[in-house]
Amino acid sequence: MDLGLKGKVVLITGGSKGLGLASARGFLQEAARVVIVSRNPANIAEARDTLAKEGHELLGEAADLGSSVAAEYVVSKVEREIGPIDVLVNSAGAAKRRPADELDAASWKAAMDAKFFPYVYAQDAVLRRMRARAIKRGQTGAASPEQEIGAIVNIVGIGGRIPTESHIAGSSANAALLLSTIGLAQHFAHYGIRINAVNPGQILTGRIDQAVEIDARRLGLDKAAVLERAQNATPLRRFGRPEEVADIVVFLASRRASYMVGSLVSVDGGQKVAI
Repeated sequence: MDLGLKGKVVLITGGSKGLGLASARGFLQEAARVVIVSRNPANIAEARDTLAKEGHELLGEAADLGSSVAAEYVVSKVEREIGPIDVLVNSAGAAKRRPADELDAASWKAAMDAKFFPYVYAQDAVLRRMRARAIKRGQTGAASPEQEIGAIVNIVGIGGRIPTESHIAGSSANAALLLSTIGLAQHFAHYGIRINAVNPGQILTGRIDQAVEIDARRLGLDKAAVLERAQNATPLRRFGRPEEVADIVVFLASRRASYMVGSLVSVDGGQKVAI
């Protein structure tokens, strides 16, 4: 299936590891031009080396997107040096897991600073430019798939809909992202800009280790028992793979998903199905 992403400029925040890196690989396989953002230049270099061995060329920018100034700088540089951004994938930042008894004012603020604001700052910088292009084109009404200006996909998490005991502050940041995704999607759709979100469940990334450690301490179990318990709680009886999330991200960004706006797509193996 041709997703129509060849030559598209794709900016992926948090693109050096985990779901962001898997998404970068997916877009590169569709012949898109991909730029990843990470706070750590070494992680960018490692991601570039990894994908180069697979025959892909990747660009990277080091920045802390917890700063609106940094987000504006990165987006401006990408558009100036590579071209207008067609797709933004937000995957940067993750709130630290804490048991509910350990939450305090600093924990709540840290969760928003880690997850909510890096997404919003990058999104704001990209949306301003996409909207300007739509207005310049005279497009402020219903847009056909061929007239689409761009797409944004926010990788959030199922905790934004159903919180977990060890991740209430982070789940709250996720919930805020889901609400902002829906609200902005409804507003910007008439400019030919589609915004959607993906809610991963238990996916085999480095985040699993942190969750297992906290739950083992909370439940008084060893890590192996917690891992088995978590997998058995999923109808598929296994954790997901990063590429299984990335496939949905790439699809949502493509024109094959041209009538999807404000959708919150769960990729959780049926773990927390919501109607």
